[in-house]
Amino acid sequence: MRKSILLPTDFSDNAWSAAIYALKLFSDEECTFYFLHSTKMKVSTMSNFSNKLLNIMTESAMKDLNDLKDMAESTNANANHNFEIILSASDLQDAIDMAITKYGINLVVMGTKGATGAKEIFFGSNTVKIIKKTKLCPILIVPDEFEFTPPNQIAFPTDFSRCYGDRELKFLRDLVELYDSKIRVVCILSKDMLTGVQEYNMTMLESYLEDYDYSFHFMPNYAKKSEEINDFIELLEINMLAMVNYKHSFIESIVKEPVIKKIGFHPLVPFFVIPD
Repeated sequence: MRKSILLPTDFSDNAWSAAIYALKLFSDEECTFYFLHSTKMKVSTMSNFSNKLLNIMTESAMKDLNDLKDMAESTNANANHNFEIILSASDLQDAIDMAITKYGINLVVMGTKGATGAKEIFFGSNTVKIIKKTKLCPILIVPDEFEFTPPNQIAFPTDFSRCYGDRELKFLRDLVELYDSKIRVVCILSKDMLTGVQEYNMTMLESYLEDYDYSFHFMPNYAKKSEEINDFIELLEINMLAMVNYKHSFIESIVKEPVIKKIGFHPLVPFFVIPD
């Protein structure tokens, strides 16, 4: 079945880098890629612009989108891939939700920060909002200038505090089947510390994954979870991190902080966020 992939862009190098990763990730898949740009500005900013100037800016954005499409087609001579463009006057979150619904989007792929992103902040403010609010399909967040490597090893951190359903695990399985990836389930907790509920959830997860190459890994709680996950990524040569974004999840604890750089979570690999 043909996949529909949404590529929000602010025309930054970071956004282009994420798009290139997506093209390589799905090189053997039939896909339509949609470049999406939002022209929505704050009301306070708009009051300083005349209608004529706003029209010129919209025309400029449309030209930039068409140029981006041309560049993608010329650098990606892949018969499996088609490209479309979407220019929206809605804010980015609304534009993404609309596109997901209208075009049957299967995945949103984004860079970690926009054109003005500071190096010490992993998640730009737009990325944070989108992680928090996008519930209709998964999001793949690609570190800046990340060189593509097949996701042969996917880390799936969990504390077994909840039982995952078919929907969340289908997103993970669809990802795994692209490259016949190995799933490395990591829990930052000693195995003998699991409660009865956690043991039950672990058993259920095992049954869901029985047709796949998976393993369970338990790590002692010796540092911040973010540091431990990055240690695990390096230790097992993980190529992608996958997590379910549910209420009170690890992801939520990262993105709800007002100043993201305080968290210091800089995943070393692309980050696949599965909606609850």
